[in-house]
Amino acid sequence: MAHKDDTDDFSLFKEAISGAREIKQDTIRPDKPRIKEKIERQEIKQHELEQEYFSDEFEPHFDEHGPMRFIAEGADKFELKKLRRGDYPPEIFLDLHGLTQQQAKRELAGLIHECKKRHYQTCCVMHGIGKHILKKKTPMWLAQHPDVVAFHQAPLEYGGQGALLVLIEIDEQHLRR
Repeated sequence: MAHKDDTDDFSLFKEAISGAREIKQDTIRPDKPRIKEKIERQEIKQHELEQEYFSDEFEPHFDEHGPMRFIAEGADKFELKKLRRGDYPPEIFLDLHGLTQQQAKRELAGLIHECKKRHYQTCCVMHGIGKHILKKKTPMWLAQHPDVVAFHQAPLEYGGQGALLVLIEIDEQHLRR
Protein backbone atom coordinates (compact mmCIF):
# COMPACT_ATOMS: atom_id res chain seq x y z
CA MET A 1 0.00 0.00 0.00
CA ALA A 2 1.49 3.34 -1.05
CA HIS A 3 1.80 6.13 1.47
CA LYS A 4 0.77 9.69 0.72
CA ASP A 5 4.44 10.83 0.83
CA ASP A 6 5.37 8.18 -1.78
CA THR A 7 2.59 9.38 -4.09
CA ASP A 8 3.73 13.00 -3.71
CA ASP A 9 7.34 12.03 -4.42
CA PHE A 10 6.31 10.10 -7.53
CA SER A 11 4.22 12.97 -8.91
CA LEU A 12 7.07 15.43 -8.21
CA PHE A 13 9.51 13.14 -10.00
CA LYS A 14 7.15 12.71 -12.95
CA GLU A 15 6.73 16.47 -13.20
CA ALA A 16 10.51 17.00 -13.05
CA ILE A 17 11.21 14.69 -15.99
CA SER A 18 8.20 15.66 -18.07
CA GLY A 19 10.26 17.24 -20.90
CA ALA A 20 12.93 14.49 -21.04
CA ARG A 21 13.35 12.26 -24.07
CA GLU A 22 15.03 8.89 -24.51
CA ILE A 23 18.68 8.99 -25.59
CA LYS A 24 19.62 6.85 -28.56
CA GLN A 25 22.64 4.61 -27.83
CA ASP A 26 25.00 5.23 -30.74
CA THR A 27 28.59 4.93 -29.54
CA ILE A 28 29.05 1.72 -27.58
CA ARG A 29 27.42 -1.52 -28.55
CA PRO A 30 27.70 -3.92 -25.62
CA ASP A 31 26.81 -6.91 -27.81
CA LYS A 32 30.01 -6.54 -29.95
CA PRO A 33 33.55 -6.41 -28.53
CA ARG A 34 35.54 -3.36 -29.52
CA ILE A 35 38.75 -3.64 -31.55
CA LYS A 36 40.83 -2.36 -28.61
CA GLU A 37 39.54 -5.20 -26.44
CA LYS A 38 40.57 -7.74 -29.10
CA ILE A 39 44.08 -6.24 -29.22
CA GLU A 40 44.33 -6.33 -25.42
CA ARG A 41 43.29 -10.00 -25.43
CA GLN A 42 46.01 -10.77 -27.99
CA GLU A 43 48.59 -8.97 -25.82
CA ILE A 44 47.46 -10.94 -22.77
CA LYS A 45 47.95 -14.18 -24.71
CA GLN A 46 51.46 -12.97 -25.64
CA HIS A 47 52.22 -12.31 -21.95
CA GLU A 48 50.99 -15.79 -21.06
CA LEU A 49 53.35 -17.27 -23.67
CA GLU A 50 56.25 -15.25 -22.29
CA GLN A 51 55.54 -16.56 -18.80
CA GLU A 52 56.65 -19.96 -20.06
CA TYR A 53 60.21 -18.66 -19.80
CA PHE A 54 59.87 -18.19 -16.05
CA SER A 55 60.26 -21.49 -14.24
CA ASP A 56 60.50 -21.73 -10.47
CA GLU A 57 62.54 -24.92 -10.81
CA PHE A 58 65.45 -23.29 -12.67
CA GLU A 59 68.14 -21.93 -10.37
CA PRO A 60 71.02 -20.18 -12.13
CA HIS A 61 74.32 -19.77 -10.33
CA PHE A 62 74.86 -16.19 -9.22
CA ASP A 63 78.04 -14.96 -7.60
CA GLU A 64 77.22 -14.55 -3.92
CA HIS A 65 79.93 -11.94 -3.41
CA GLY A 66 79.15 -8.40 -4.43
CA PRO A 67 76.01 -7.02 -6.05
CA MET A 68 73.47 -9.13 -7.94
CA ARG A 69 74.50 -9.33 -11.59
CA PHE A 70 74.08 -11.50 -14.68
CA ILE A 71 75.32 -11.53 -18.25
CA ALA A 72 73.83 -13.84 -20.87
CA GLU A 73 76.06 -16.43 -22.47
CA GLY A 74 77.74 -14.99 -25.54
CA ALA A 75 76.99 -11.37 -24.60
CA ASP A 76 79.74 -8.76 -24.39
CA LYS A 77 80.86 -8.52 -20.75
CA PHE A 78 81.51 -4.82 -21.27
CA GLU A 79 77.70 -4.39 -21.48
CA LEU A 80 77.42 -5.44 -17.84
CA LYS A 81 80.08 -2.91 -16.86
CA LYS A 82 78.26 -0.13 -18.75
CA LEU A 83 75.02 -1.13 -17.04
CA ARG A 84 76.72 -1.01 -13.62
CA ARG A 85 78.27 2.40 -14.32
CA GLY A 86 74.90 3.85 -15.26
CA ASP A 87 75.65 4.32 -18.96
CA TYR A 88 72.16 2.95 -19.63
CA PRO A 89 69.56 4.92 -17.66
CA PRO A 90 66.22 3.09 -17.36
CA GLU A 91 63.56 4.06 -19.89
CA ILE A 92 60.72 2.34 -18.02
CA PHE A 93 60.18 1.20 -14.42
CA LEU A 94 58.29 -1.73 -12.91
CA ASP A 95 57.41 -1.81 -9.22
CA LEU A 96 56.70 -5.33 -7.90
CA HIS A 97 56.09 -4.30 -4.27
CA GLY A 98 53.10 -6.09 -2.79
CA LEU A 99 52.62 -8.55 -5.65
CA THR A 100 52.42 -12.31 -5.37
CA GLN A 101 54.95 -14.44 -7.27
CA GLN A 102 52.40 -15.20 -10.00
CA GLN A 103 51.50 -11.53 -10.37
CA ALA A 104 55.20 -10.60 -10.44
CA LYS A 105 55.89 -13.14 -13.22
CA ARG A 106 53.00 -11.77 -15.23
CA GLU A 107 54.22 -8.20 -14.78
CA LEU A 108 57.79 -9.14 -15.72
CA ALA A 109 56.56 -10.80 -18.89
CA GLY A 110 54.52 -7.69 -19.65
CA LEU A 111 57.52 -5.44 -19.01
CA ILE A 112 59.79 -7.37 -21.38
CA HIS A 113 57.03 -7.43 -23.99
CA GLU A 114 56.55 -3.67 -23.64
CA CYS A 115 60.31 -3.02 -23.87
CA LYS A 116 60.50 -5.03 -27.09
CA LYS A 117 57.43 -3.31 -28.51
CA ARG A 118 58.65 0.22 -27.70
CA HIS A 119 62.32 -0.55 -28.40
CA TYR A 120 63.38 0.26 -24.82
CA GLN A 121 66.82 -1.12 -24.15
CA THR A 122 66.97 -0.59 -20.39
CA CYS A 123 64.40 -0.99 -17.64
CA CYS A 124 64.41 -0.92 -13.85
CA VAL A 125 62.63 -3.65 -11.88
CA MET A 126 61.97 -2.68 -8.27
CA HIS A 127 61.42 -5.91 -6.35
CA GLY A 128 62.05 -4.56 -2.86
CA ILE A 129 63.75 -6.39 -0.03
CA GLY A 130 61.00 -7.46 2.37
CA LYS A 131 61.16 -11.19 3.10
CA HIS A 132 63.60 -11.67 0.18
CA ILE A 133 61.09 -13.72 -1.83
CA LEU A 134 60.85 -11.50 -4.92
CA LYS A 135 64.43 -10.33 -4.36
CA LYS A 136 65.56 -13.95 -4.94
CA LYS A 137 62.99 -14.95 -7.57
CA THR A 138 63.21 -11.92 -9.87
CA PRO A 139 66.85 -12.51 -10.92
CA MET A 140 66.11 -16.22 -11.41
CA TRP A 141 63.22 -15.42 -13.75
CA LEU A 142 65.09 -12.71 -15.66
CA ALA A 143 68.10 -14.98 -16.24
CA GLN A 144 65.82 -17.44 -18.06
CA HIS A 145 64.38 -15.01 -20.58
CA PRO A 146 66.13 -15.08 -23.98
CA ASP A 147 65.68 -11.32 -24.50
CA VAL A 148 67.49 -10.38 -21.26
CA VAL A 149 71.11 -9.58 -22.12
CA ALA A 150 72.23 -8.57 -18.63
CA PHE A 151 71.11 -7.17 -15.32
CA HIS A 152 72.87 -5.53 -12.41
CA GLN A 153 71.86 -4.30 -8.98
CA ALA A 154 70.55 -0.77 -9.45
CA PRO A 155 72.40 2.28 -8.15
CA LEU A 156 70.87 3.94 -5.07
CA GLU A 157 68.92 6.52 -7.08
CA TYR A 158 66.96 3.68 -8.73
CA GLY A 159 66.45 1.48 -5.67
CA GLY A 160 69.85 0.01 -4.74
CA GLN A 161 69.60 -3.53 -3.34
CA GLY A 162 65.83 -3.50 -3.87
CA ALA A 163 66.02 -3.09 -7.66
CA LEU A 164 67.71 -4.34 -10.81
CA LEU A 165 68.67 -2.51 -13.99
CA VAL A 166 67.92 -4.82 -16.90
CA LEU A 167 69.38 -4.67 -20.41
CA ILE A 168 66.96 -6.00 -23.04
CA GLU A 169 67.93 -7.32 -26.47
CA ILE A 170 66.29 -5.17 -29.14
CA ASP A 171 66.72 -4.99 -32.91
CA GLU A 172 69.99 -3.45 -34.08
CA GLN A 173 68.18 -0.70 -35.98
CA HIS A 174 66.56 0.52 -32.72
CA LEU A 175 69.66 0.64 -30.48
CA ARG A 176 70.10 3.89 -28.53
CA ARG A 177 73.69 3.55 -27.45
